[in-house]
Amino acid sequence: MATTVILGAGIIGTSTAYYLSKHQPATSIHLVEPSPELFASASGYAGGFLAKDWFSPASAELGALSFEEHRRLAEKEDGARKWGYSRSTSISLSPATNERRVDVWCRDGASRAEAASGDQSSSIAAPSWLKERGDIVRVISDEGTVAQVDPLQLSQFLLQKCLDAGVKLHHPAKAISIQADVRNELSTICIADTRSSTETDIPCTNVVIAAGAWSPHVFGQLFPMSQLRLPVSSLAGHSLVVKSPKWTWEHEQRGCHAVFMESSQPGYSPEIFSRTGGHIYIAGLNSATELLPVVATDLKGKISQFAINRLRETVKDVLGEEDLEVVREGLCFRPVTDGGTPILSRIPDKYLGPSLGTRPAPSGGVYLATGHGPWGISMSLGTGKVMAEMIQGRELSADVSRLALNV
Repeated sequence: MATTVILGAGIIGTSTAYYLSKHQPATSIHLVEPSPELFASASGYAGGFLAKDWFSPASAELGALSFEEHRRLAEKEDGARKWGYSRSTSISLSPATNERRVDVWCRDGASRAEAASGDQSSSIAAPSWLKERGDIVRVISDEGTVAQVDPLQLSQFLLQKCLDAGVKLHHPAKAISIQADVRNELSTICIADTRSSTETDIPCTNVVIAAGAWSPHVFGQLFPMSQLRLPVSSLAGHSLVVKSPKWTWEHEQRGCHAVFMESSQPGYSPEIFSRTGGHIYIAGLNSATELLPVVATDLKGKISQFAINRLRETVKDVLGEEDLEVVREGLCFRPVTDGGTPILSRIPDKYLGPSLGTRPAPSGGVYLATGHGPWGISMSLGTGKVMAEMIQGRELSADVSRLALNV
């Protein structure tokens, strides 16, 4: 089986390595991650909300497959204990005087609750851990179609399974160049250790770019003669994790909640997720103008105290508490596409640059898995499974034909 190098050891890259290792020697799989801290962006700082059927037709099968893979993995590996897997219920909160509806989640701050599949016609009482504010409360998910995880714990679990199987992790390291053989086909990739500056040539014929918002930079670095600019941009989002005495172990036993709010403030639609372990996650402040740092660990110096204070005020208002224990403040960058759907695709050889090709699949190829927007955690396992099947030339478990690279 051909050696595969995966560029990006976030949850998409790690999921791909995990599923690849089921059908080829794990020692033939390499994960490369430049950030000094693993899972320092969306893979560790996202909300961890999972949905089965909140997706457009192009990614519907992938979303459903991934949701089922999350359930299966949690049942097999005790996900409830190891990464906080829990059933959930999605609800929307809207002021009783405001019947405005917004489009599906997008960059200008609209709520992704509009993508929900559940019947939103009837109102209910708010969960007991929320403050009574007189809002209209609606359940917007059908039973068994949404769930919750801690994305950092899930990412760490998947990586450890890969390492235990024999997958090789290069960290912190980055890919700096590729070499071709006498037939001008991709044959080697050069990896540089960013601490020691030592370089290692890894013979490989399969390369997977799964570097999230950094994927265009990675592609440009490796294929400088290509005229292709990957159609992926970045979206910054602040988040806050708090502990509240109102969200208790007894509440957790009845399941978590995903709370989607309408806001009177332009560009801000708060999302609040209760998690196991007593944690409550809040986000909803997004910016497409924030500059992407060189590596994910540089994000910590870019956290906006104004944004964090805004999130604090929201969670205080919703919970009715003044003194909340702040567990973590965060900022992450998510990869987005103009169409709002991810890219799961082999990159045609013609886009790699003049006089450069790859071996026919499954012996070789350059692949791309990115652009998941706010759904990276939810779609992670399905993406890893389908990408592994694509690379290894097996039948795909979901129709992702409309998620191919289209330039």
